[in-house]
Amino acid sequence: MLTLPQKARRRAWGLILPMLIAMALLTLYPLLRTIFLSFTDAQLISNGAFPHWVGWANYVDALTDPDFQNAFGRSLWFTLLSVALEGVIGVLVALLLNQKFVGRTCLRVLVILPWALPTIVNAMMWRLNFNPDFGSINALLTQLGLLDHYQSWLGDPNRALYSVMFADIWKNYPLVTLLVLAALQTIPEELYEAAKVDGIRAWLRFKSITLPAIFGPLCAVLVLRTIDAFKIFDIIYAMTRGGPMDSTKTVSFYVYQQSFTYLEAGSGAAYALLVTLICAALISLYLLLLRRQSRS
Repeated sequence: MLTLPQKARRRAWGLILPMLIAMALLTLYPLLRTIFLSFTDAQLISNGAFPHWVGWANYVDALTDPDFQNAFGRSLWFTLLSVALEGVIGVLVALLLNQKFVGRTCLRVLVILPWALPTIVNAMMWRLNFNPDFGSINALLTQLGLLDHYQSWLGDPNRALYSVMFADIWKNYPLVTLLVLAALQTIPEELYEAAKVDGIRAWLRFKSITLPAIFGPLCAVLVLRTIDAFKIFDIIYAMTRGGPMDSTKTVSFYVYQQSFTYLEAGSGAAYALLVTLICAALISLYLLLLRRQSRS
């Protein structure tokens, strides 16, 4: 006769077994297949030919490829700047929306709308806004006297990456705002009232009351945004296709080109795994720094 804990244990395994099988089929097998392909010279169109084993050659080529190194640096810069600005803007907007004023509920709904838009819709919208002939950005800046003539934002290698970054920040800062605002709602008003009575300044109130309350959710959303920003692809593809002159070609777009433009499935798999490892290393470093900051 089985004991009750053993029955419960078997029942639990029976409930999670379908999920484990689905994860193995949808995640584990493609991962193992990608690892295998990364050590071969597999082609996306092979005409039935079996790929040859090349060992670490694909990884050596990737690590010594100047184009890949440039794409990595571009992705790193995009990630650091966009995530930092999203964090700052998201916190400031959350602090504003946490105040009591007329129309606050309506403004909260409007702030979330950019994040609710599909990424492709957002990218195409900003591609039209940055159009050098009839874009609203040029029209606005010209009418304000900040520009003498229309500029090619997405066609200029010095501006294209920052234009895409602007579109990405506009879409994703509401996510930071939403989570930080939810954390702000949990802070008792009595704490702020007591601090005001004691004559504590606004900055000290933010440092001693607000920041500890929002630190956990803020760290979580910044980690998620770091992952998304480093492997960004869709908005790049929709707005610039990696151009002009590869100025917006990120590592994810580079992997896409290697696999689906040049049809190099083996080297593309190696590039993809390197991107995954780099992303995991960045996130681990990020979490370590945040953990040390929370302990100090």
